[in-house]
Amino acid sequence: MKSVNHPNLDLDFPVDFLWGSATSAYQVEGAWDVDGRGESIWDRFCHTDGNVKNDDSGDIACDHYHRYRDDVALMQELGLQAYRFSISWSRVLPGGTGAVNQPGMDFYDRLADTLLEASIQPFAMLHCWDLPQALQDSGGWAQREIVETFTTYVAKMVTAIGDRVKYWITHNEPWVFSIGGHQLGILAPGIKALKTAIQVSHHLLLAHGAAVGVIKETLGDDSCVGITLNLSPIHAASESPEDQAAAVRFDGHLNRWFLDALFNGRYPQDLLDLYGEKAPVIAPGDMEIICTPMDFLGVNYYTRIIVKDAPEVGFLHLHGVINEGAPATQAGWEVYPQGLYDILVRLSEDYPKIPLYITENGASFVDEINDHGDILDPLREQYLHDHFIQAEQAIKAGVDLRGYFVWSLMDLFEWDSGYSHAYGITHVDRRTLARTIKESGKWYQRFLQNQLDKREIL
Repeated sequence: MKSVNHPNLDLDFPVDFLWGSATSAYQVEGAWDVDGRGESIWDRFCHTDGNVKNDDSGDIACDHYHRYRDDVALMQELGLQAYRFSISWSRVLPGGTGAVNQPGMDFYDRLADTLLEASIQPFAMLHCWDLPQALQDSGGWAQREIVETFTTYVAKMVTAIGDRVKYWITHNEPWVFSIGGHQLGILAPGIKALKTAIQVSHHLLLAHGAAVGVIKETLGDDSCVGITLNLSPIHAASESPEDQAAAVRFDGHLNRWFLDALFNGRYPQDLLDLYGEKAPVIAPGDMEIICTPMDFLGVNYYTRIIVKDAPEVGFLHLHGVINEGAPATQAGWEVYPQGLYDILVRLSEDYPKIPLYITENGASFVDEINDHGDILDPLREQYLHDHFIQAEQAIKAGVDLRGYFVWSLMDLFEWDSGYSHAYGITHVDRRTLARTIKESGKWYQRFLQNQLDKREIL
C-alpha cells in the first residue's frame, strides 16, 4: 500500500466536548455461560444454525469480561474521555427477574470503578437487544408486562452503580431491534411479524419513558438519562411525486415514529394510517409516559438512505436504491458525511432543543497489515475525519452537540454479520484476542491529544 496522507487534526470543538468510543455487552464480553449468567436471545439465536454468517457467536467475542482492565488501559492510552458500554441483562438477572446474580453485578461495579480511576466517564446502556431468553419465552417485548419487568431491572442497576455512573441510556436503536428482530427476522429473536414489530416498538418506547422516571426518582437531578436512535436522512431517488412520497413514508417509519413520540407525545398520523390494523395497542396515558422529559438524545449515524416508490414491494411500497459509483463501506453503505450534519440540524430545528450525543459513528473497511505489523486503514481515518468536520459545522450552526463516540473501540461481534465486518479502531486477533491499535486509532489518539493541547492553551 502506498504511503498514507493522514487527515488534518485541527478542528474546533467546545472545551467540554466529550470524546469517546463505544461497544455493547454481547458484542465484546464473551463469557456467555460464566459466573451465573443466564441465556439471552442472542445466545439462542447464534446457537441456531444458519442465523449468523459463518455460524459465529458472541460466546467468546473479545473476552472483555476477563480483559476489561486491559481494555480500560487501552482506552486510556487512546486518550478517551468517555466509554459507552451496555449491560447484559441476563448477566445481572439470569432469568430477567428475581434476585441479582452478584458475580454479574460485581463485574459492572468493577468496570465503573476502573473507568473512573482512568478518568473515563462511563455511559451505561441498559438494553442493547440482548433480552434474557426466559423473558422471550414468556412473550418478550411483545407483551406489555415487559415494561414493568424492565423498570425493575433498571432500578436494581441504578441502585447498584448509580453513585458512580451519571449517564444512562435506556435502549439502543429500538427501530433496528423491533424491525430487524421482529419483522425481518434477521436479528434475535428471529420473529417475522410486522404487527408484533410495531407493538414491540411501542413497548420499547413505553419502557424508556418509565425508566427515565425510575432513574430520576432513584438518582435525582445529577443523573443524565437518554435514549439512542439510529437516524438517517431519507432521500428520494428522483423528483417524481411518487418517489418523494416514498421518502416521506420511510422517513416516518425510521425517524418520525420515534422522534414524534419521544418529543411530541404522539405517533405520526400518516404512519398510524399506513400501519392500519397493525398499529400498536396504546393504552390511555402511554404517550405521556413515552414523552417523559429526558436529558439528552443519542444519535447513531452511519449513512443516508435513498428510496424509490415500488407499489408491489412490502407494506411501505418502496425499495432502497444504491448510489452507484459513490464510496461505500465494506457493508455496502454509502459514505455520506453530509448526512450527519443534516440529521443534527434537523433535530435542532424540528424538535424541542435537547443536548445531543453522537453515540455511534464508524465504518467497516478491509484492513491491511504491512511488513512491520502496522494495521493500515486509511479509509476509516478519512471517514472519521470527514464526519468530525460535519459535527464541527453542526455546532457552529447552533446544534447543542455534547459528545462523540466512535464505533467501535475494537473489532467485535457484528450481529448477523458475525466477525466478517471490522469496525474497530483497534484490531482483535481472532486466535489470540490480542489487541493492536490500528492507524485510525493512532490518528484518533493524535486528534484527541491535539484537542487536549488546545484546551490547555485556553
